Amino acid sequence: MNEWVENPMAHTALDDILPCVDNATAQETMSQSKEVEFRLVEMVNYIINVSNINPPPSFPRSLNYNQSGPLVPTLCNPLTANKTDRTCQAGELQFDNATRVWRNYVCQVSTNGTCTTTGRLTPKMYQEMSVAVNVSDGLSQYTPFLTGLLDCSFVRETLIEIHKDHCPDLNRFSEWVYIGLAMVSVAVMLSLVLWVLYACEKKHRRYTKLMIESAPGSVTIYRQWK
Repeated sequence: MNEWVENPMAHTALDDILPCVDNATAQETMSQSKEVEFRLVEMVNYIINVSNINPPPSFPRSLNYNQSGPLVPTLCNPLTANKTDRTCQAGELQFDNATRVWRNYVCQVSTNGTCTTTGRLTPKMYQEMSVAVNVSDGLSQYTPFLTGLLDCSFVRETLIEIHKDHCPDLNRFSEWVYIGLAMVSVAVMLSLVLWVLYACEKKHRRYTKLMIESAPGSVTIYRQWK
Protein backbone atom coordinates (compact mmCIF):
# COMPACT_ATOMS: atom_id res chain seq x y z
CA MET A 1 0.00 0.00 0.00
CA ASN A 2 2.81 2.41 0.85
CA GLU A 3 4.43 1.75 -2.52
CA TRP A 4 1.23 2.69 -4.34
CA VAL A 5 0.65 5.78 -2.16
CA GLU A 6 4.14 7.08 -2.93
CA ASN A 7 3.88 6.30 -6.66
CA PRO A 8 0.26 5.68 -7.77
CA MET A 9 1.25 5.25 -11.42
CA ALA A 10 3.62 2.37 -10.62
CA HIS A 11 2.47 -1.15 -11.43
CA THR A 12 1.21 -2.71 -8.20
CA ALA A 13 -1.49 -5.14 -7.12
CA LEU A 14 -3.87 -2.20 -6.62
CA ASP A 15 -3.86 -1.49 -10.37
CA ASP A 16 -6.43 -4.24 -10.90
CA ILE A 17 -9.01 -2.56 -8.65
CA LEU A 18 -7.98 1.11 -9.02
CA PRO A 19 -7.60 1.97 -12.72
CA CYS A 20 -6.20 5.48 -12.22
CA VAL A 21 -5.73 7.94 -15.06
CA ASP A 22 -2.82 10.32 -15.31
CA ASN A 23 -3.06 13.79 -13.82
CA ALA A 24 -3.23 15.51 -17.22
CA THR A 25 -6.35 13.54 -18.19
CA ALA A 26 -7.98 14.28 -14.85
CA GLN A 27 -7.25 18.00 -15.17
CA GLU A 28 -8.65 18.04 -18.70
CA THR A 29 -11.84 16.45 -17.38
CA MET A 30 -12.10 19.14 -14.72
CA SER A 31 -11.49 21.84 -17.32
CA GLN A 32 -14.29 20.53 -19.53
CA SER A 33 -16.65 20.36 -16.55
CA LYS A 34 -15.88 23.98 -15.69
CA GLU A 35 -16.55 24.95 -19.29
CA VAL A 36 -19.98 23.31 -19.17
CA GLU A 37 -20.74 24.97 -15.84
CA PHE A 38 -19.73 28.40 -17.17
CA ARG A 39 -21.84 28.02 -20.33
CA LEU A 40 -24.91 26.90 -18.41
CA VAL A 41 -24.80 29.94 -16.13
CA GLU A 42 -24.30 32.21 -19.13
CA MET A 43 -27.35 30.66 -20.80
CA VAL A 44 -29.47 31.22 -17.68
CA ASN A 45 -28.39 34.84 -17.43
CA TYR A 46 -29.17 35.35 -21.12
CA ILE A 47 -32.74 34.18 -20.48
CA ILE A 48 -32.94 36.54 -17.50
CA ASN A 49 -31.65 39.47 -19.55
CA VAL A 50 -34.32 38.79 -22.17
CA SER A 51 -37.03 38.60 -19.52
CA ASN A 52 -35.92 41.89 -17.96
CA ILE A 53 -36.45 44.00 -21.08
CA ASN A 54 -39.70 45.82 -21.76
CA PRO A 55 -39.99 45.33 -25.52
CA PRO A 56 -42.36 47.33 -27.73
CA PRO A 57 -45.25 45.47 -29.37
CA SER A 58 -43.31 45.25 -32.62
CA PHE A 59 -40.79 42.80 -31.09
CA PRO A 60 -41.17 39.08 -31.94
CA ARG A 61 -43.16 37.01 -29.49
CA SER A 62 -40.05 35.13 -28.35
CA LEU A 63 -38.91 38.42 -26.79
CA ASN A 64 -42.30 39.96 -26.08
CA TYR A 65 -44.57 37.67 -24.08
CA ASN A 66 -46.20 40.43 -22.00
CA GLN A 67 -43.59 40.28 -19.23
CA SER A 68 -43.88 42.89 -16.50
CA GLY A 69 -43.05 43.58 -12.88
CA PRO A 70 -39.78 43.73 -10.91
CA LEU A 71 -36.57 42.72 -12.67
CA VAL A 72 -35.33 39.17 -12.19
CA PRO A 73 -31.96 38.93 -10.38
CA THR A 74 -29.20 37.23 -12.31
CA LEU A 75 -27.33 34.09 -11.32
CA CYS A 76 -23.80 34.31 -9.97
CA ASN A 77 -21.28 32.70 -12.27
CA PRO A 78 -18.50 31.30 -10.05
CA LEU A 79 -16.12 31.16 -13.03
CA THR A 80 -14.66 33.65 -15.45
CA ALA A 81 -14.32 33.02 -19.17
CA ASN A 82 -10.81 31.60 -18.62
CA LYS A 83 -12.19 29.19 -15.96
CA THR A 84 -10.69 30.89 -12.93
CA ASP A 85 -12.68 31.55 -9.77
CA ARG A 86 -14.87 34.63 -9.75
CA THR A 87 -16.30 36.55 -6.78
CA CYS A 88 -20.07 37.01 -6.86
CA GLN A 89 -21.36 40.56 -7.07
CA ALA A 90 -24.05 42.12 -4.89
CA GLY A 91 -27.54 41.16 -6.03
CA GLU A 92 -26.45 37.97 -7.80
CA LEU A 93 -28.09 34.75 -6.68
CA GLN A 94 -26.28 31.65 -5.48
CA PHE A 95 -26.99 28.14 -6.73
CA ASP A 96 -28.63 27.14 -3.45
CA ASN A 97 -31.32 29.85 -3.42
CA ALA A 98 -31.77 30.87 -7.06
CA THR A 99 -34.76 28.68 -7.91
CA ARG A 100 -36.55 29.67 -4.71
CA VAL A 101 -36.15 33.38 -5.48
CA TRP A 102 -37.07 33.06 -9.15
CA ARG A 103 -40.34 31.37 -8.25
CA ASN A 104 -41.61 34.80 -7.18
CA TYR A 105 -41.14 36.11 -10.73
CA VAL A 106 -43.14 33.42 -12.55
CA CYS A 107 -46.33 34.56 -14.25
CA GLN A 108 -49.39 32.62 -15.28
CA VAL A 109 -49.64 32.11 -19.01
CA SER A 110 -52.40 31.77 -21.55
CA THR A 111 -52.68 29.03 -24.13
CA ASN A 112 -50.45 30.97 -26.53
CA GLY A 113 -47.66 31.27 -23.92
CA THR A 114 -48.00 34.97 -22.99
CA CYS A 115 -48.18 36.18 -19.40
CA THR A 116 -51.65 36.95 -18.07
CA THR A 117 -50.40 38.03 -14.63
CA THR A 118 -47.49 40.09 -13.38
CA GLY A 119 -44.19 38.30 -13.83
CA ARG A 120 -41.21 38.03 -16.13
CA LEU A 121 -40.67 34.28 -16.28
CA THR A 122 -43.02 31.80 -17.85
CA PRO A 123 -43.32 28.36 -16.19
CA LYS A 124 -41.37 26.83 -19.07
CA MET A 125 -38.55 29.35 -18.70
CA TYR A 126 -38.46 28.76 -14.95
CA GLN A 127 -38.26 24.99 -15.44
CA GLU A 128 -35.38 25.24 -17.92
CA MET A 129 -33.51 27.65 -15.65
CA SER A 130 -34.01 25.36 -12.65
CA VAL A 131 -32.59 22.36 -14.53
CA ALA A 132 -29.55 24.39 -15.61
CA VAL A 133 -28.95 25.58 -12.04
CA ASN A 134 -29.16 22.04 -10.64
CA VAL A 135 -26.69 20.75 -13.22
CA SER A 136 -24.31 23.66 -12.62
CA ASP A 137 -24.52 23.19 -8.87
CA GLY A 138 -23.77 19.49 -9.24
CA LEU A 139 -20.75 20.19 -11.44
CA SER A 140 -19.48 22.80 -9.00
CA GLN A 141 -19.78 20.52 -5.99
CA TYR A 142 -18.80 17.12 -7.35
CA THR A 143 -16.32 17.76 -10.16
CA PRO A 144 -13.32 18.13 -7.78
CA PHE A 145 -14.32 14.94 -5.98
CA LEU A 146 -14.82 13.01 -9.23
CA THR A 147 -11.50 14.30 -10.54
CA GLY A 148 -9.90 13.02 -7.36
CA LEU A 149 -11.40 9.61 -8.09
CA LEU A 150 -10.10 9.66 -11.64
CA ASP A 151 -6.46 10.30 -10.72
CA CYS A 152 -6.85 8.38 -7.43
CA SER A 153 -5.72 11.36 -5.35
CA PHE A 154 -8.81 10.94 -3.15
CA VAL A 155 -8.00 7.27 -2.55
CA ARG A 156 -4.34 8.11 -1.95
CA GLU A 157 -5.22 10.74 0.67
CA THR A 158 -7.63 8.31 2.32
CA LEU A 159 -4.99 5.58 2.50
CA ILE A 160 -2.47 8.05 3.93
CA GLU A 161 -4.92 8.96 6.69
CA ILE A 162 -5.68 5.30 7.38
CA HIS A 163 -1.98 4.47 7.52
CA LYS A 164 -1.24 7.39 9.82
CA ASP A 165 -4.19 6.93 12.19
CA HIS A 166 -4.72 3.18 12.31
CA CYS A 167 -1.69 1.25 11.06
CA PRO A 168 0.46 1.67 14.23
CA ASP A 169 -2.27 0.13 16.39
CA LEU A 170 -3.05 -2.42 13.70
CA ASN A 171 0.59 -3.51 13.57
CA ARG A 172 0.74 -3.84 17.35
CA PHE A 173 -2.52 -5.80 17.58
CA SER A 174 -1.51 -7.97 14.63
CA GLU A 175 1.71 -8.83 16.45
CA TRP A 176 -0.28 -9.82 19.52
CA VAL A 177 -2.57 -11.98 17.41
CA TYR A 178 0.44 -13.59 15.74
CA ILE A 179 2.01 -14.37 19.12
CA GLY A 180 -1.28 -15.78 20.39
CA LEU A 181 -1.71 -17.97 17.32
CA ALA A 182 1.88 -19.18 17.64
CA MET A 183 1.28 -20.15 21.28
CA VAL A 184 -1.91 -21.97 20.33
CA SER A 185 -0.04 -23.79 17.55
CA VAL A 186 2.70 -24.88 19.97
CA ALA A 187 0.11 -26.06 22.48
CA VAL A 188 -1.68 -28.08 19.80
CA MET A 189 1.61 -29.64 18.66
CA LEU A 190 2.51 -30.60 22.23
CA SER A 191 -0.95 -32.08 22.72
CA LEU A 192 -0.54 -34.15 19.56
CA VAL A 193 2.90 -35.36 20.64
CA LEU A 194 1.61 -36.35 24.09
CA TRP A 195 -1.38 -38.07 22.54
CA VAL A 196 0.86 -40.03 20.17
CA LEU A 197 3.12 -41.05 23.07
CA TYR A 198 0.11 -42.08 25.14
CA ALA A 199 -1.35 -44.08 22.25
CA CYS A 200 1.98 -45.80 21.60
CA GLU A 201 2.39 -46.67 25.28
CA LYS A 202 -1.15 -48.00 25.47
CA LYS A 203 -0.63 -50.06 22.34
CA HIS A 204 2.68 -51.36 23.68
CA ARG A 205 1.11 -52.44 26.98
CA ARG A 206 -1.72 -54.21 25.15
CA TYR A 207 0.77 -55.96 22.87
CA THR A 208 2.87 -57.06 25.86
CA LYS A 209 -0.21 -58.41 27.61
CA LEU A 210 -1.19 -60.42 24.54
CA MET A 211 2.33 -61.83 24.22
CA ILE A 212 2.35 -62.93 27.85
CA GLU A 213 -1.07 -64.56 27.60
CA SER A 214 -0.16 -66.39 24.40
CA ALA A 215 3.11 -67.86 25.77
CA PRO A 216 2.97 -71.60 27.03
CA GLY A 217 2.35 -71.79 30.76
CA SER A 218 2.25 -68.07 31.03
CA VAL A 219 -1.44 -67.83 31.83
CA THR A 220 -1.06 -69.32 35.31
CA ILE A 221 2.06 -67.29 36.05
CA TYR A 222 0.45 -64.13 34.75
CA ARG A 223 -2.70 -64.71 36.80
CA GLN A 224 -0.67 -65.44 39.93
CA TRP A 225 1.43 -62.36 39.33
CA LYS A 226 -1.66 -60.30 38.70
